[in-house]
Amino acid sequence: MSQAIAATAVAPAPDWELDYYSRPILEADGKKRWELLICSTPQPGADQPAFRWVRPCPAASVNSIWLREAMQDALTEALSLGLQPPRRLRCWRISMRAMVQRAAEGLGMELVSSRRCYALVQWLQERERTVYPQEEGFMAGPLAPPPTPIRPVPVPLPETARGQSWAWATLSAEALAEASDWDIDFAGLIPLPTGLDPASQIPGIRLFGGDRSLAIAGWIAGLEPVRLELSGRQLLLEAGLEDRWLLSDLADDTRGAAAASLEQARQQAGGLQFVAVQANERDQRFAGFWMLQDLPDA
Repeated sequence: MSQAIAATAVAPAPDWELDYYSRPILEADGKKRWELLICSTPQPGADQPAFRWVRPCPAASVNSIWLREAMQDALTEALSLGLQPPRRLRCWRISMRAMVQRAAEGLGMELVSSRRCYALVQWLQERERTVYPQEEGFMAGPLAPPPTPIRPVPVPLPETARGQSWAWATLSAEALAEASDWDIDFAGLIPLPTGLDPASQIPGIRLFGGDRSLAIAGWIAGLEPVRLELSGRQLLLEAGLEDRWLLSDLADDTRGAAAASLEQARQQAGGLQFVAVQANERDQRFAGFWMLQDLPDA
């Protein structure tokens, strides 16, 4: 079984986001259903991924060989819709990394271990609300929670990645909607949540790097930035699968306002945040600009 949403025209290949994991459904043999979900990362200006694909997997067939063959089928279907093969494949589940890595290597695809799978996580949440409860064998009620991971100790950014200074900033959702038209060297844009009030204020930070701003932006791009976090007095940047980078220590008189702004964004603006890298405060262009989203950890 597969499901796809056709693209309207041939476009530059976006990245793919993948989740290969069990679902809250018991099959007739008493084993949990496994499922492969793949979607393309939405392009700037798009509301939805151009490609979505789903295939259930028997529990006895969970291995990299089945996964590689299923991914090949997804590639074939995408090509039939006029979509080019993706440049990269993102996967955020640490427990599945080795298996996905073997399957991706067999197809000549680059795997990026990253939680920047915003479109996929939202699709999975949608399926958990509307699809799985309708399936025979759905396991209603609370499931045993997964073990709470030990969060890594934050690591200071290396000297080469630190800007000369930084500042808090806010942008309206209306302004962010035009971000695909901005002059940005390293961009990581995502669609705005449906129904978001254009006047909503999105919190973020601006890093000023002077003549090193482009190098700093390139380094941050390689981190796969996910979200900003406050931990005590520390402002952190979460990135990759479980990396936590220390950006700055906050003064007591600014910590409360920062925490309130980030919480308000989570409650009223879909968890949107941003990180910008510029040469200085007067610069009108961006060496780097990433939209982040504080989604629940899957």
